[in-house]
Amino acid sequence: MEQQNPRPSEPENLVCSRCGKVAEGTPPTWTCSVENGVRRYFCDACARDNIRAIEGRLDSDWW
Repeated sequence: MEQQNPRPSEPENLVCSRCGKVAEGTPPTWTCSVENGVRRYFCDACARDNIRAIEGRLDSDWW
C-alpha cells in the first residue's frame, strides 16, 4: 500500500503573492494563506503591512 505524504510538496522558491519577492525554501517569517483552495505565500514585510486584514479573517477563538 502506498503511503501519502500528509503535507503537499512545497515549491523550491516561494514567491510573495503581493509584491513578487522570491525566497529559497520556506522562510519561517513568511505567512501562508489558503484562499479559494489555492495556497498563497506572503513575505514578512507584506504580512506585517497587512496584519490587520489577515487577523480580520480569523475566528475570534484565534485572537
